[in-house]
Amino acid sequence: MKAVIQRTRATRLSVDGNLISEISAGLVVYLGVAVGDTADKADYLAKKIANMRIFEDENGKMNLSVLDKGYEILSVSQFTLLADTSHGNRPGFTGAEAPDKAKPMYEYFCEKLASHGVSVKRGIFGADMKIEQYNDGPVTIVMEI
Repeated sequence: MKAVIQRTRATRLSVDGNLISEISAGLVVYLGVAVGDTADKADYLAKKIANMRIFEDENGKMNLSVLDKGYEILSVSQFTLLADTSHGNRPGFTGAEAPDKAKPMYEYFCEKLASHGVSVKRGIFGADMKIEQYNDGPVTIVMEI
């Protein structure tokens, strides 16, 4: 399982020209589910992300979490995070879980994030999503377990 976590000031996600989700300040989490990923991995990642101290406190030090700030998370499924670029010029995606298994794992991950007290909005699994994102910092954290 791989997550790219980005601090944002505002993010809007649309599908076919229709606004699906938007958040103001918070985190955008792009999640890639790998073949064989388990609920234990999703549990670990959800807890870690909800509590990750990457927002500045009153002293300008990254010391506050999305929970501390009362911000939201926009969670987006993204199998392309699992691209294998080691051969040729076309990425391979054999490391990404099949959609029928990845979708329930993505949904489980979102539910686990919410169970930690974070407001979680979602993209649409498998859709061609258009994302407008105003990064904050920028701060980008990559987690792979």
